[in-house]
Amino acid sequence: MALIPALLCLIALLVACGGGQSSTSSTQIAPPDKQVLRIPIGATDFGTLDPALVQLAVDADTIQAIWTGLVEWDHNIQLRDQLAQSHEVSSDGLTYTFHLRSNLKFSDGTPLTSQDVIYSIDRTLQPATKSQVAYYLNLIKDYDKITSGKIPTLIGDSLLAPDPNTVVIKISKPAAYFLQALTYPCSYVVEKKLIDKYGSKWTDHLTEGGGDGPFKVQSYDHTKGIVLVPNPNYYGPQPKIQKLEYLISGDQDTTFRAYQSHQFDYTGVVGVPPAQIDAVRSSPEFHEYVNFRIRYITMNYLVKPFDNIHIRQAFALAIDKVLLQQTVFRNTVEATNHIVPKGMPGYNPNLVGPAGVSSLSGDKAKAKQLLQQGLQEEHMTSLPTITFNYYTDVKAIVDASQAIAQMWQTVLGANVKLVGTTYEKLITLENATVNNPNGLQVWISGWLADYPDPQDFLSVFFDKGSGYNQMNYGQNNSSDAAQQQQVQKLLEEADVNLNQTQRMQQYNQAEQQIVDDVGWIPIYQNKIQLMQSTKLHGIVYNGLSIIPPDDWANIYFTV
Repeated sequence: MALIPALLCLIALLVACGGGQSSTSSTQIAPPDKQVLRIPIGATDFGTLDPALVQLAVDADTIQAIWTGLVEWDHNIQLRDQLAQSHEVSSDGLTYTFHLRSNLKFSDGTPLTSQDVIYSIDRTLQPATKSQVAYYLNLIKDYDKITSGKIPTLIGDSLLAPDPNTVVIKISKPAAYFLQALTYPCSYVVEKKLIDKYGSKWTDHLTEGGGDGPFKVQSYDHTKGIVLVPNPNYYGPQPKIQKLEYLISGDQDTTFRAYQSHQFDYTGVVGVPPAQIDAVRSSPEFHEYVNFRIRYITMNYLVKPFDNIHIRQAFALAIDKVLLQQTVFRNTVEATNHIVPKGMPGYNPNLVGPAGVSSLSGDKAKAKQLLQQGLQEEHMTSLPTITFNYYTDVKAIVDASQAIAQMWQTVLGANVKLVGTTYEKLITLENATVNNPNGLQVWISGWLADYPDPQDFLSVFFDKGSGYNQMNYGQNNSSDAAQQQQVQKLLEEADVNLNQTQRMQQYNQAEQQIVDDVGWIPIYQNKIQLMQSTKLHGIVYNGLSIIPPDDWANIYFTV
């Protein structure tokens, strides 16, 4: 999901121009009735199509085709005005003024004005919306008051619409990443009359309107998927694709077989099963690129024995990440100790793992030593049963979770109870673990950058009061809680530091301490492997794995 300042425009990303073009493919554009793009979404329906609620990458892909916001990323990961034609920032850094494009409309033809923009942002922040991603807008002045219910609205307070084409947003403190955060879909502009009419079920009625992006909804079946067609009222260039289908496809292996039998044109976020990579790597349909996703394991600091830093370090160092990379993932990922992905601003090449161990293979002897130290500190003679939650939607994650549990058993003697569930269910359980000693104990998850800035990986997860602080870092009664709280203060200082060099140094320092504290056990940085029809052209791969709305004008099939 994603964002910008000037420094970020200089990011060196691995960006490969897509299209699956080969020397044998035609260059003649196919007729309109052949411009049908079928994309798999995996084994289940979308978690949500409400921009105020979106957390899953597959949901965000579809949402970004239907809605847009004031500012968004382009495929080179540079921030650009989107619904806004231009914007200005006040000299004190506290007031952002956006000038909308003229004659904006929703997909049903209803005019879209500044009132719709501020309504949509305010709606995300309303307690009744129950948004787990409202945090992206926490810089807006009086965010804490509206989300806690102390005031009924921010409209007329920090969200202003002085005329139909002007939006003014006031923030609580100068911040180097506000525009970046504003690119997250929870700020996208939705149509009030549809929500007023249908309430929480409004996304089941998107055939009536509600969107403002390059596509509109033709049909939506919760058991099959969603079908989009070009939005004639879109303010940007019209898509060449005449029908865009996001279809339920089964697990990764099932989806891959369906692609091979020409049921899909592009495997997208579902990817390619690791076991199939070597067989298809030389195919002109195969593409691979690095993206900004870290897969990690988290431990709840409120649940014993993971309130002890040495026990957390022992579990981290018992994992051989290189072995996982080579065997389970067949070298389709890159083992890492990092929270901030390689390729992003703020990546620290000198970072080391917990307890000063730099090896990505861990340290079994040190792990055993730390475990015994932690058990003594907790006056325990052995570990309790460890409940490890994982998701079953992707076979490689199932295999990795089982392998990690075996490593913990072999190195530490841990009795690990594995509990599998869907990714959507695991997200719900993660959200319920914030400040909850009865929540998850240990689980595997992942994070794809919403915007290429360390704040999105560090402050979003580890700062005090964050809805994503599911490990309860700094909000616990452990012996090292005070040290964690000092890290949180450092993160807050970095978030508002307009000196980019100093800011990145502060994030580096905070990340190193969080890694030593085992806020996460990072396992690997993701690579994307996908299949794409050689007849499909114009998709540009990038570290955020996004297709910006105006790019659809350049995506098409040849005969």
